[in-house]
Amino acid sequence: MASGLLLGGAVAALITAAIPAHNSSPVFDNPPPDRIVIDVATVNGSGCPAGTAAVAVSEDNTAFTVTYSDYLAQVGGSSNPTAFRKNCQLNLVVHVPSGFTYAIAKADYRGYASLQSGASAVQRASYYFQGSSQTVFKNHNFSGSLNDNWQATDTTDWAQLVWAPCGVQRNFNINTELRVNAGTSTPSKVSFMTMDSTDGDLSTVYHMAWQQCPAK
Repeated sequence: MASGLLLGGAVAALITAAIPAHNSSPVFDNPPPDRIVIDVATVNGSGCPAGTAAVAVSEDNTAFTVTYSDYLAQVGGSSNPTAFRKNCQLNLVVHVPSGFTYAIAKADYRGYASLQSGASAVQRASYYFQGSSQTVFKNHNFSGSLNDNWQATDTTDWAQLVWAPCGVQRNFNINTELRVNAGTSTPSKVSFMTMDSTDGDLSTVYHMAWQQCPAK
């Protein structure tokens, strides 16, 4: 993937930042006026082979979108035994305008699932900054029979947001995963789950909250 893509921020992680307490609800329409630039350092995983993932920023800097075109996990039939689990890790270098910090208040995931009766699937995501501990995965479970688009949302209350440290550059990691379990379904029938929409692309949207850093 080419570096230098524009991005509107990064995801909250387990790292301390000297940010004053804030009691209001997250607001997504008050971003810094300057564009935010991201360099994609690495893209790794069976769910995002080279050239199948892309990043774009919203025009108002309040959200960014990760798009996948080959993110599919499946079991049953003639499926490869390792295809039941697919994952992707994005390592991002985010350049934020001076005087601002950011956190992720909400993440929307979308895709399509075709699960036989007795089969199940899980979508997982976690986020962390370079040098910090990886956050606990947030899981969303699905059960067959199911043959429809799916959506999952992770939401964080304002008081629980963890902000990027002011004045320090940290690479940011997004880990996602799909797993499909055949369970008691008929072994000859295929169950699958994708991170993609009807046009073959998934748009995973991360919504940013912004604050100004304390004056030095």
